[in-house]
Amino acid sequence: MPSHTLPITNRSLGSTIPTPPPSSSSVATTMLLGAAKKNVEDDDDDPSASLLHSSSFNGINKVTMPIKPFLSRASSFTSIDNNNNKASVVAPCFYQKRRRRTASEDSLPSSAISNGSDRSRSSSFGNDVRHVASETFLLTRLGLKMLRYLGVGYKWITRFLALGCYALLLFPGFIQVGYYYFFSSQIRRSIVFGDKPRNRLDLYLPKNSNGPKPVVAFVTGGAWIIGYKAWGSLLGQQLSERDIIVACIDYRNFPQGTIGDMVTDASQGISFVCNNIAEYGGDPNRIYLMGQSAGAHIAACAIVEQAIKEAGEGESTCWSLSQIKAYFGLSGGYNLFNLVDHFHSRGLYRSIFVSIMEGEESLRRFSPEVMVQDPNFGNAVSLLPPTVLFHGTGDYSIPSDASKSFAETLKRVGVKAESILYEGKTHTDVFLQDPMRGGQDDMFDDLVGYIHAGDAEALAKDAVAPPRRRLVPECMLKLAHCVSPF
Repeated sequence: MPSHTLPITNRSLGSTIPTPPPSSSSVATTMLLGAAKKNVEDDDDDPSASLLHSSSFNGINKVTMPIKPFLSRASSFTSIDNNNNKASVVAPCFYQKRRRRTASEDSLPSSAISNGSDRSRSSSFGNDVRHVASETFLLTRLGLKMLRYLGVGYKWITRFLALGCYALLLFPGFIQVGYYYFFSSQIRRSIVFGDKPRNRLDLYLPKNSNGPKPVVAFVTGGAWIIGYKAWGSLLGQQLSERDIIVACIDYRNFPQGTIGDMVTDASQGISFVCNNIAEYGGDPNRIYLMGQSAGAHIAACAIVEQAIKEAGEGESTCWSLSQIKAYFGLSGGYNLFNLVDHFHSRGLYRSIFVSIMEGEESLRRFSPEVMVQDPNFGNAVSLLPPTVLFHGTGDYSIPSDASKSFAETLKRVGVKAESILYEGKTHTDVFLQDPMRGGQDDMFDDLVGYIHAGDAEALAKDAVAPPRRRLVPECMLKLAHCVSPF
């Protein structure tokens, strides 16, 4: 993958330390900040066109368009050991030979943390809270500055208000999930897997440690701009209750990185899972890859890129597609040419989206549906794992046709694939509202059924598993469905 230059100065990017999930206001503000990266030569309906010529924010000097990749591939990242204050650099394939653990309690196997003190856990939580507060303050300040430049900004103001209402309605569920994320002893947070900013993952471990467990390597969504590993905490909690280990992989977001960086980060996280999950009780022969929304696109790009590497001669790899039993895509988009105008109409403006994807010339390379039809793909297509694509027919963020088309394309080229559609479900219904509703969840049941297929004992346990408890009242979930900006 070609190296990129750094067209702007931002000293904070070189040593980014992952932070806990921002509040609802900071999530919305981050989405606003992403919209600011607008090419001034684009359509008049883009309200952020004047921003890049007239302002600078967060220590970033004025930018000359067009936008280019923001982070050099040659940069390095130093991970800091919180207890010993020692720095260490982690190489991408380092874990094939031996693994260096961070000194935090969250990056060690359960057997190594059993003697941890309450004081260290309290200190870790205190640091998490301080990170949330500082990030929220910064992003809120920048968001207000953005609104000043946008003026009326009807589209973004209404989206911002809708996001606030949506988050408020689901707040009871967010509080419970957040408490679990920060205090559960079954989670190993922020395990370092690479040498770049945000090369970390969270592991959700089942309480039952008898025998090796199936593993889901999960890449979260976030419009390539606000993705964060903690977004998968609800899925991680519920799958771990079914004796499935979940690894939520983090990755750099735009403008800290572009799509090539995101795919590289995801691939390194998958490599870590494949090569090290046995230490945490996982079965290296039963690893499933899953992505949601933008994460589904990133994960699909990662397996296509890996297939090309493995089909080539002399290409070194840190993991193998033979280790992936299946790929699950949830509400994803896989042909960028069909989505550019759709995203533009929804506020992810064309120039911003093209910049995320490293220019129009790269749209083909990062469109898995297009790549698998290339005659040169040939031998690589046979290496792709079985694919199952989940999507709601009421999804207006990414239309369900994206999953149907990709599944049909994969079948035409000889890959075992299928799409499963859920009538009337929106982009967030299948990932947030339905899991928070408790009881029966069709998508969750289908997912667990695929993972436990062939395991009679696990299927018997699933049949008698207690219903999941409700996190949010039904009236609030229905209102959230109506006001959701996604």
